[in-house]
Amino acid sequence: MASRAPIPPAPPHLRLHAASLFSQRLPLPRARAPRCRGGRSRLLSALPSPPPSPASRSQGVSTAPIEREPPGLAPTPAPTPAQQPHQDPAIAAEVARLSAARERLRAAHTLHEKLRALDAEPRVAAFFGEESSRGVLGVLEPREVLLLKCLVAAGQEHVLGHELDWYGGDGGHHEHHHRNGVSGGSALRDALYSLAGLVGKWTSEGVVAAKERREEMEVLPRLLKFLDNVEEFYDCIGGIIGYQIMVLELLSASKDRMHRPSKDKFVDFHVPSGLNLLKDKEYASQAALWGIEGLPELGEIYPIGGAGDRLGLVDSDTGESLPAALLPYCGRSLLEGLIRDLQAREFLHFKIFGGQCITPVAIMTSSVKDNHEHIIAICERLDWFGRGRDNFRLFEQPLVPVVNAKDGKWLISKSLFPVGKPGGHGAIWKLAYDRGVLQWLQNCGRKGATVRQVSNVVAATDLTMMALAGIGLRCNKKLGFASCERRPGATEGVNVLIEKQNLEGLWSYGITCIEYTEFEKYGIPEPTLTNSSQVSFPANTNILYVDLQAVQEVGSRKNASCLPGMVLNLKKAVSYPNHLGFELLLEAG
Repeated sequence: MASRAPIPPAPPHLRLHAASLFSQRLPLPRARAPRCRGGRSRLLSALPSPPPSPASRSQGVSTAPIEREPPGLAPTPAPTPAQQPHQDPAIAAEVARLSAARERLRAAHTLHEKLRALDAEPRVAAFFGEESSRGVLGVLEPREVLLLKCLVAAGQEHVLGHELDWYGGDGGHHEHHHRNGVSGGSALRDALYSLAGLVGKWTSEGVVAAKERREEMEVLPRLLKFLDNVEEFYDCIGGIIGYQIMVLELLSASKDRMHRPSKDKFVDFHVPSGLNLLKDKEYASQAALWGIEGLPELGEIYPIGGAGDRLGLVDSDTGESLPAALLPYCGRSLLEGLIRDLQAREFLHFKIFGGQCITPVAIMTSSVKDNHEHIIAICERLDWFGRGRDNFRLFEQPLVPVVNAKDGKWLISKSLFPVGKPGGHGAIWKLAYDRGVLQWLQNCGRKGATVRQVSNVVAATDLTMMALAGIGLRCNKKLGFASCERRPGATEGVNVLIEKQNLEGLWSYGITCIEYTEFEKYGIPEPTLTNSSQVSFPANTNILYVDLQAVQEVGSRKNASCLPGMVLNLKKAVSYPNHLGFELLLEAG
């Protein structure tokens, strides 16, 4: 039985924003009523969208002196030494080394060429030595060898266990042996060769007990699966090595808050304007009718793979940590509440328009806290909510390495066991594309989808979700989201209108979300109750509308643009067990 953690009441949803998924290098256009498709029902009238209020200017964040020059001018001179960011020399050197290694791997076209490029890396050569073709590496597939060598090339050889095996410590507070300036690997090689000897015994002599065999054989495959997920998901930025580069760059930026590196000449944030549903109730009702009528063209996407550590939800009988989707609310789990809300909208569509529809549901899970298994168990216990198994598509979010905030090293609980956490909801677009989820929704005849986070329990108690989807469908929007007034101290991000000018003098505008962990970095002020005149950005409610074709185009990109808004959350310490079973608390992200 799960124990319930208190949830603060969420504020009502007030404002809808519609935006493009693609940044436009154009002057900010004046607000105008959306041009919608013709009336699709006699119940609908062609109501124009009310003009939004002018955007209020917030505290700006400038990376250079503000000079609004017209487009087309020559690139501005490089910043002076006094303006250059103060980067950590060690991190900068490591980023340069890894970037060179990534370029060599990208230049290699075959798996054999990639392995040769990795063998030329000093860290790899020093760690595995000249005998890398025997031992465990000799019995692994070439792809698996590539993963282990990428791990070492990325500077994470401690994951393979030589520090823990040699010293019996936790891997983070002892000296390293060095050979030619690189951490030595003889102890690890001996351990790997011993494991290879066990493999030989298992295959030839059969002298190892079945239980011991399973325990030993599960260790390395588990690590290889973890590495393969990282390599595959982050292939757009260079796999394991590209992931480490991104981590170090984010870590460097977090350490130097006064000099944030930027490719833009000027950056500023404004409060975005949007449709206020409370001020124009007639239009809100009309938009909600559009959403109910368009339900046969909509899918639902639920990102519920998060760890939910802030809830502290545990099983009262076993003490097992449980995912947020299992939190009881009004007598049922949060996941059951999502499906119940959806069924209510489907019934409303039937009552108004006379047609029955079953909305396809895509659910992003993860392996943390056995999230994926728990979600499947709920669905099977409730017979897939009477909707049929074929109307659900579950796709598991890969775990990403948790890194030490001091040096970017991956945390490990014991040999071959890196600490992993879900990579955040921003991973959903690329993952949904990679796993064929977006194509599946389109094959079901869906044009758009509503995205709703599981912990927003009041999202369907008013017209917000229906109106958001209705405007998105009716007006051919690419992306839209609901926001509300943000309460002081709330651990939620904010929606902002970002204004940028690049070094070539071109301007671009877009609406984005800044997480609460990034407020200090970007100079976002916290709202206060005593200063009502202070500019306040609207809170992100994690309710979105997306056009499936537009998201498909973003997810299919082969560069970092398919992973929007990458952040490194260092606000809270990470708790994890070490190899002795003791819980450690470390600043990490």
